[in-house]
Amino acid sequence: MIEAMDEFVPRPALRGGHRMTLFGWGNPRKFPNLPPPVERTFEIGPRTRVVAHCHWQRDGAVRPTILALHGLNGSSHSHYMRGIADKAWARGMNVVRLNQRNCGNTEHLSAGLFHSGLTEDARHVIHELATVDGITSIVVAGYSLGGNLALKLAGEYGEAPPTALTGVAAISPIIEIGECTRALERRQNFMYEWNFVRELKKRMERKEHHWPGLFDLTKLKQIKTVREFDNVFTAPHFGFADAEDYYYRCSAMRVADRIRVPALIVTAEDDPFVPAEPFRNPILKANRFIDLRITKYGGHCGYIGQPSHGSDGYWAEAQIVRFAEEQHRRKSDARRETSETHSGRPVLTSNV
Repeated sequence: MIEAMDEFVPRPALRGGHRMTLFGWGNPRKFPNLPPPVERTFEIGPRTRVVAHCHWQRDGAVRPTILALHGLNGSSHSHYMRGIADKAWARGMNVVRLNQRNCGNTEHLSAGLFHSGLTEDARHVIHELATVDGITSIVVAGYSLGGNLALKLAGEYGEAPPTALTGVAAISPIIEIGECTRALERRQNFMYEWNFVRELKKRMERKEHHWPGLFDLTKLKQIKTVREFDNVFTAPHFGFADAEDYYYRCSAMRVADRIRVPALIVTAEDDPFVPAEPFRNPILKANRFIDLRITKYGGHCGYIGQPSHGSDGYWAEAQIVRFAEEQHRRKSDARRETSETHSGRPVLTSNV
């Protein structure tokens, strides 16, 4: 889907999955050229709202738009969300940095919880951008959990995706949530899981503050793993039998064969808790709409190379922007050819 895609070359000091991942999490980044965003609230349903931070070009309706989705415990302010926005804005695109339900300190906006396969919010945003704002070219780009959502959403659309949706991109996506959870439970990944659980607990405490008595928190202090959290809160809240049932049913792999829009998937062999093996499933290779790139290095949502003139080295963000540009160009070319055919003018073709 990306012609002559650049090979990822890691920054020498960051070779190794843990080193790359931790540096990506902890390295402070600034984006002086990115203008302040416009905050927008989307009404998803009764007692359910989400907030996005948007960057609009002046003639936004005709510009390609990236809808960015963050990972577990991330937000619209996550460094990669702003990094995508910075690069896309410089290339003349609109960017909508969406907070998933309850994320980014928005627990007060929704009574319910969120899960790794809940595509309802992104689906609503795409519909509103197309029908209200008149946006005609949207790429959904997600990291980690957000990558699973982007791919799952495309699969759910199947043969009838919205006209405005030109593609999806997923970086380090958790396409088999159960496998990722098991990897997270390995001893060497204790720090990652501890951090995830700590933030999940804080979120439930904030939910109790804004929606007192809505959730039973008596078992909250006992929870030590993501799986325990999902067994106690996520699975029963959404009607799943247990955490394993939730993981299986909400993984993008269940619908990957039905994806019918261009889909870019990038994952690394050295990702600490997203195993590469599920990406070798023949389902992905058999789908001509999927462009799968398994790199040797990259860590989890890292992909940090050596800075150079005009590049900060954050390779995956640049690939997302290139992908969005190409899908917009192809859609524009197809629309122009159709228009010329209907008007009776000859369509010029090239073998180059």
